[in-house]
Amino acid sequence: MSGSSIVWISGATEGLGLGLAKTCPYADARVINLSRRQHPDLETVIFDLTDPSTWDTVAQHFASELGSFEGDRAIFIQNAYYPGCAGFVGEVDPALVAAEAIGNAAAPLVLADAFVRAVRPEFESGLVLLSSAAARIPFEGRAVYAAAKAGIEQFARVVSRERERRGCGPWVVAVRPGFVDSPSVRAEALLDPHSYPVAEALRVGLESGEADDPTDAARRIWAALPPAPGETVLLFGDVPKSSRPQPTR
Repeated sequence: MSGSSIVWISGATEGLGLGLAKTCPYADARVINLSRRQHPDLETVIFDLTDPSTWDTVAQHFASELGSFEGDRAIFIQNAYYPGCAGFVGEVDPALVAAEAIGNAAAPLVLADAFVRAVRPEFESGLVLLSSAAARIPFEGRAVYAAAKAGIEQFARVVSRERERRGCGPWVVAVRPGFVDSPSVRAEALLDPHSYPVAEALRVGLESGEADDPTDAARRIWAALPPAPGETVLLFGDVPKSSRPQPTR
């Protein structure tokens, strides 16, 4: 199966990932879902962010498809994340803490490395890493997730400079998509505020219509790609108004 563009999107089964798959601007693109679940319409490579033994399946797919690729562009969008269990550090099941650290901090970087290794200079290539406002705002109850997103943004900054120094792709960018109405966000809005204080702000924001539609958010992201030279973090939207941290002494 061939086409002038090939696009991998992790977590394209719902939410923003599904929106990105639906709004891919390349008419002839081969869009591939990377997920624990088979997409009903898209070609799917099954893997699990929290299971390192499955990551090589994705790496091998990158290598096999791009080794003989004769198209114009190849893009990997690392969108999927592991929801884990919201809660304060020291109060959550240690196994869930470990799974979240593996799935949200380690997996995106390992998969990104595999993609960078697989691309060739004969075609345009791009690496998009989904981040979050949690990279800069201390959302209590999501310390591991926040640290992972901050790390992803720094990874994007460093790798972008490395590729520029080497004089070859892919272009690399992290994306904070803003407040997007997705199944995962709706699930978080129902969490116990004792363990996740921002849950109430999410609920109020969803009810008041502050959240962006995933399809609209996806279109804005695609319209900003590839990023301008030197631009390594794209910022969209905002967080729910009532979740913004108040000044403290």
